[in-house]
Amino acid sequence: MSTSIMNAENLVIPRPEFPHPHWQRQQWLNLNGSWSFRFDPNDEGVRSNWNKDSEVPFDADIRVPFSWASPLSGIGKDIKGIGWYRRTVTWSLPTAGGSRLFLRFGAVDYLCDVWINGSHVGSHQGGYGSFEFEVTGVWRMDGDNTIIVRTEDQDHNYQARGKQGYGEIRGIWQPVWLEVRTQTYIKDAKFRTFMDGRIEVAARIVADQAGTAELAMDFADHAVQHTVTVNLLAGENEVNTSFSVNDPKLWSPETPYLYEGALKLGGSFGLDQVSTYFGIREIATAAFGDRGYRWITLNGKPVYLNGTLDQSYHKTGYFTYPSDEEMHDEIYLMKRLGLNFVRIHIKPEEPRKLYWADKLGILVMEDMPCFWGNPDETARSAYEREALEVIERDYNHPSIFSWVMFNETWGLKTDPKEAGVTGNAGQQSSYLPETQEWVRDKYRWAKQLDPTRIIEDNSPCNYDHVETDINTWHFYINGYEQVRGHLDEVVNKTYPGSAFNCIGGNVQSDAPLMNSECGNVWGIEGGAGDSDLAWHYRYMLNEFRKHDKLCGFVFTEFRDVTNEFNGYYRLDGTGKDFGYDAFVPGMRIADLHSPDFIVIDAPPCRTVSAQEQVAVPLLRSSFSERYHRQKLKVQWELWHDDLGTRTVADSGEIQVDWDGYGVSPLSPLNLTMPDRDAVAVLAVSLVNEAGEVVTRNFTTFDVRSGETAGELLAGDGVIQIPVSSFAEQTFEHQWSSIQHAKVSGAGTGRFSYDITLPSITEKAAIHEIEIVFEAGAKRILARNIEGSANTDMGIGAMHGADAKVEYNPNTYYMTDEEKHPSRLNVLIDGESIGSLVLPDDPADSRGVLSWHYQPVPNKLDEAGSYGYLCKLSVPVQLTTRLNHSRAFRLELQVEEGGGVALYGRNAGRYPLDLQIRYKGQA
Repeated sequence: MSTSIMNAENLVIPRPEFPHPHWQRQQWLNLNGSWSFRFDPNDEGVRSNWNKDSEVPFDADIRVPFSWASPLSGIGKDIKGIGWYRRTVTWSLPTAGGSRLFLRFGAVDYLCDVWINGSHVGSHQGGYGSFEFEVTGVWRMDGDNTIIVRTEDQDHNYQARGKQGYGEIRGIWQPVWLEVRTQTYIKDAKFRTFMDGRIEVAARIVADQAGTAELAMDFADHAVQHTVTVNLLAGENEVNTSFSVNDPKLWSPETPYLYEGALKLGGSFGLDQVSTYFGIREIATAAFGDRGYRWITLNGKPVYLNGTLDQSYHKTGYFTYPSDEEMHDEIYLMKRLGLNFVRIHIKPEEPRKLYWADKLGILVMEDMPCFWGNPDETARSAYEREALEVIERDYNHPSIFSWVMFNETWGLKTDPKEAGVTGNAGQQSSYLPETQEWVRDKYRWAKQLDPTRIIEDNSPCNYDHVETDINTWHFYINGYEQVRGHLDEVVNKTYPGSAFNCIGGNVQSDAPLMNSECGNVWGIEGGAGDSDLAWHYRYMLNEFRKHDKLCGFVFTEFRDVTNEFNGYYRLDGTGKDFGYDAFVPGMRIADLHSPDFIVIDAPPCRTVSAQEQVAVPLLRSSFSERYHRQKLKVQWELWHDDLGTRTVADSGEIQVDWDGYGVSPLSPLNLTMPDRDAVAVLAVSLVNEAGEVVTRNFTTFDVRSGETAGELLAGDGVIQIPVSSFAEQTFEHQWSSIQHAKVSGAGTGRFSYDITLPSITEKAAIHEIEIVFEAGAKRILARNIEGSANTDMGIGAMHGADAKVEYNPNTYYMTDEEKHPSRLNVLIDGESIGSLVLPDDPADSRGVLSWHYQPVPNKLDEAGSYGYLCKLSVPVQLTTRLNHSRAFRLELQVEEGGGVALYGRNAGRYPLDLQIRYKGQA
């Protein structure tokens, strides 16, 4: 069986767009789509002439360009080894004689051999680089052509694989296409840009014979033009030239202007034209004022890097995006959060996604793929070839500001005593001095190859830099005090000459300090499971922004993946609800990413007494000159929710002369807490001269009065009933959590409470009764039924091992677009007084008390979970009866199997137990 491109003409071609929009010729043919395929477990293909005999049966069809392990390939089998592809193509070159034809591959993992009509045209090694073979001499212009590709992926320790284990890339996994060129053509060109508009171009031209040609540059709708005459020798020629752009428009995430156009090479051979583009921008580091350290700069100005780690993983295509639209949307979803950069994790990105980063505007830190074995000569040479391919291919993307040569010392440890990949500082002994010198050499090699970008030797979790342009480190820690203490320590130990975060006798320079991985996904015993990240994220961002020396972070991660659930989004792109707008109207996660920011230097919540005087330190952090030399306002209010009524206790504003970069203190706010139990919120907004909100922030207080309720009228009263004091429950599965401040029942059942009202001698008459409580639906997890189970995934965690998330003791699904409602009936002595729909079983920053009363920071007990304020009035006839009996049974009943969670004073969103509120006559 051999798939013909002619037979597939009417089928939808996956990924039909040109694969490399930064370097595009007009005459090309997309070879994505259906190919014949066959595994070769015994490596018999070459011996049996599969490469020459088009009649040899290939027993399957595969959809290129998807890894054969992925569902979208149509194979969907994670089998390492050898796979063969075959396709028959009929295509006459659309230009006159003398053209040259190239077969191009976006990427193939890992070894690749190609035959055209039985003739071997080339081999390639490496899983991430793009490559091509000239096939002019073997291509039949007037008939069928059989393309056969043999690929081999054995997962050798020396292979640069990165972190692809979520779904293996095997075989062809990026587009394949044919491309026509003139006999003399432009092989590639590098653009080096400067803020003043100067553009340096280093082009390589391949000439079939010596002669003269004109190299022309035409960009921005002919507004930018430059032509140079070149004398060519037969073979490869290097041409260096430069030109200037008047009134240059600088590229940045806010203004991602691209100079789009073409390079044209003309001569006796005809015209070779390549569509391409460049963006004018400069990346550097610089010290400002009298600081003894540097910040990262974009176009000569400091830039605070709000970034995320992108695994670039798709559920069906794995590391190959199903469509160009989805690549576009990836960048859109990042920018929607207010992020201005992304770290592509341990792999180079697909060129089309880099195009959208260029076009839409987001900075990119691109990693080299790492190998997993010892750093022997085989691994080193393979790595070096692949790193060169990556840097050469992606050089012209203005979005890329940094190359990361290694990650977490992967592949750099020789026979480590422990099996863990990330390890700890104790594993430094296996990072040998000779390997450290090799890493230094690769850092310097990359700087020489690309002097326009920031180079990092190793993005470390073991404090083991050798030599680097940027001083980064990783941490995964949960708990406000723990995060605060860690950041203080790192900042204090970072200065020129410090040995901290270095290995082998090396010391720090004045390189910028930046975090390159952070989060709570691994900062909790057994992993965080699938839990709320909004609470941790807000206080961590405040801690980052209070340090003048820190100039950015990388949050793990952009989307959830198969065994990590710390994403801003779910794997399918659906959103999570951080809940910030419940504290400050209009607040989004993007407020925490504003270059101009108000730091609240305080815990996310603290316990205070009613009417206590509290001082809250504030700082300004500015990494933008947009509002410099202006007067801005810090508007604030202290408010609380009084049983559904938003009550403002105090408010005010501070005038601020917003001038200069960096962090500096503002006058603290002196607050008087409310006079009753409340979750008080300090909401802060920075407002510009036009009255527009620049950024928002908040912190919370658990106000404790020592009283059962707030102010009551004479004859009124409140009975507080701990939610765990039920007299009976009938759920199949029932448990308590958050130190018994929360009780849950799964499925159908009820909680019953025996209530005693004040006697007639205490209250002559009771006229009204109201039932008030906080309740949510209950989403049942496997651990609620079968018990918890910590999963020690070890190195498997880096290969996408099953996290068994519902068994993880820390899991409590964060609020997202998937809802799990429940209907709750409220009965008194068996008589219904109302029915409530509980919309969901949520967990996010709104669950203030569920976070505040976690007993330990690195083990979660339904953290962030909360419910809805429920209030029901007892009907008059029933109230009349209760005025006589002064006792009743209260039942909270779930009929439809959704379950219920009841929150007491020290859990959830509202500081109340189950309350019976009554009005009457004293």
